[in-house]
Amino acid sequence: MTLIRRSFKKLARRGLHSIVSLHGSPEAIAMGAAIGVFVAFTPTVGFQMLIGALLATLAGANRPAAVIPAWITNPITIPPIFALTYWVGRLMLGGPDVSEVYGRLVDVVRGFGQLNFYAIHEHLLEFLKIGVEVYVPMMVGGVLVGAVCGGITYPLALRAVRTYRRSRRHLREVRAARRAERAKRRQTEDG
Repeated sequence: MTLIRRSFKKLARRGLHSIVSLHGSPEAIAMGAAIGVFVAFTPTVGFQMLIGALLATLAGANRPAAVIPAWITNPITIPPIFALTYWVGRLMLGGPDVSEVYGRLVDVVRGFGQLNFYAIHEHLLEFLKIGVEVYVPMMVGGVLVGAVCGGITYPLALRAVRTYRRSRRHLREVRAARRAERAKRRQTEDG
């Protein structure tokens, strides 16, 4: 397994654990995660966390659960994800060839690799330079792909949160039983 693949799996596990261990109802956490995944596929680079938190607030969902998935789109994943969303939008609206757009996306994302928060305005302007003929199909495709992925995320996240809480509750019960058994043994030995 390559180093990149291991790093990706580790980050994915951390992200999933960050979501399932949040406080709140399982439904609110799952809805927040679904909203966050939806927003992650839209070409709203630099504003995804803010948009996710705003939509979660409006929907009564868990805000941190909506913010965490924004990192699905990062400097490494933006070109393939946005090429996919552009391709889907292009099927409906037309536009330049996907291979041309992919090259433009890779060029734009090179500046994102520095992750300079204070240069987010410049990064956004660079992203918008790809043009309206690309951005609009990418937005339409992003909404469609995001809606499908968000729809898939809700039941999976709901199940993951419930499973995590059940396992934590079981672990607490086992630990409490062991403590009680040790205390009982000590009482018997002392008495």
